[in-house]
Parts: sequence; structure tokens; C-alpha cells
Amino acid sequence: MTPTEYEYLRKFLKDNSGLDLSADKQYLIESRLLPLARKAGLSGITELVQKLQGGSRTLITDVVEAMTTNETFFFRDKVPFDHFRDHIMPEVIKARAARRSVRIWCAAGSTGQEPYSLAMCLKEMGAALTGWRVEIIATDLSQEVLEKAKAGVYSQFEVQRGLPIQMLVKYFKQTGETWQINPELRAMIQHRQLNLLHDFAQLGTFDVIFCRNVLIYFDQDTKINIFNRLARQIEPDGFLVLGAAETVVGLTDTFRPIPERRGLYKPNDPRAAAAKPAGVVGALPRMAVMAGR
Repeated sequence: MTPTEYEYLRKFLKDNSGLDLSADKQYLIESRLLPLARKAGLSGITELVQKLQGGSRTLITDVVEAMTTNETFFFRDKVPFDHFRDHIMPEVIKARAARRSVRIWCAAGSTGQEPYSLAMCLKEMGAALTGWRVEIIATDLSQEVLEKAKAGVYSQFEVQRGLPIQMLVKYFKQTGETWQINPELRAMIQHRQLNLLHDFAQLGTFDVIFCRNVLIYFDQDTKINIFNRLARQIEPDGFLVLGAAETVVGLTDTFRPIPERRGLYKPNDPRAAAAKPAGVVGALPRMAVMAGR
């Protein structure tokens, strides 16, 4: 791969996925795209670049897919789900007692483990949510991973990663060597294809937004832009949950961290977001992230 080809691919990936590769990631591109080129019957990176420059829509999608991964597992990192159970939902239940409804958005739904983990948390609350309308929206750029999430079928390896055995027995049915989450929990999730850098106002407003391990690979302008737009989609007393390596500090004043609750944020006055410059909006970042999440 020539330096010119690498620079083209860096720009291509940023424009089409939001991912911001550093100058020393040639090895990553080669390891991911050479197998793709061979599978497509191409001679190598040079011909692949030529096809991309020619505007092959199928190849554009395949390249973005190849350069991203869907590293996720049930109850990943545990702490956010402890916050959800012990802090977020008790406050939401109290604040929404009159309307008896809650809306949750998983902005990096991937193959479904995060939204299904939240669904299990909600089910475990039992009578506290009897009669409530609960909506969980899970979005991802990849239609392929959305289909897997909708099916809710996981391998033995996948259910062994983070899922307590009692929840496996309670909420899954085994068929051969795979496990499928029960229909009641599958019905709690709405899976939608979405590009985070495009307008997501059509989703409406949410009481809780999980946007974990997505923004870490984006440049500062992209992060600011997304934070400011997330602030417009969250209720004034809602909650934003970020990944352990992500923060709003130093980027925007649209959210403030909650002391002693890592990764948990509350919105400030939404008018602050409206006053901010929009930033650079490019093509959608993938709702899953690169290897190394």
C-alpha cells in the first residue's frame, strides 16, 4: 500500500464511518482489507482503492464493515448496569410516576447484548414497573448486526461473557449449541439502522441514553457535535451513560458528570447546546467501533 493509497483510505474511512485513524495504522488497514480484496476478486489494495474511487456502493459498505468490529458482551463493564439499576431507574421511576413511561436509547446497540442487558435489568425490577410503558431503541449502522440482534441468538461463548447463570436460565432457551433470548425480552427492543452523524431528531427524546465506546475513536469536532445533538434528544432530568474511556469534560458544557458515578452524566440547560456551533457533520459513524474498544 502506497502512502497516497493510505491517505485516501484514511479520509475515506473518516468520511464514511467517522473513524479517525492515526498515521501509523497501515498494518490495520492491510490486515482487514487484503482479505476483503481477495474475496471480491481484486488483486490487492491498489485495485480496491480504484474501485472505491469509482463509487462502488457495495464495496464502500464492505470496507466500512471490515474496518469496524462489534466487540460487545452482556453487562459489559458491569458498573453502568449497576448505575442503571441502583441510581438511574429509581430516579426515573420517581420522576415519571405521573406518566408511567420511560424511553431508553442504546446508540451503539451492535449485536444486542447491551439493550438485552438493560431489558433484563428492567424485568428484574418486577412490580416497580407494572403498568409502565417501556421503550428501548437500539441503533447501529450495520444492518447485518441488527439482524443478529433482532434474532437474539447467541453462542455458548457469547452467553458466557458477562451473563450471570441465573439470568441465562431465566431468560434464554437453549437450542442445540445456541441460546435464544425469550420472545418477551426481544419484543422490548426496537432495532433501527442509524448513522450517528446524521440527524437523529426523528427518534424523539429519551430519559436515558447509553452511548458507550463509540466516540472514543472520533476527532474532537465530531465528538462535540454529537454531544451537542444528544443534549437536544435527552430530557432535562435525563441521564447520559458513556464508556469508561469517554468524557464530556473539556469538550462541551451541555452535560455535567455526576460525582462518584463514573461514566454517568446529566444534561445542563439545553439552550447551551443550541448556542454551540454545529461542528463538522460527516457520514455516519458505525454504531460499533474499531478493534481495540
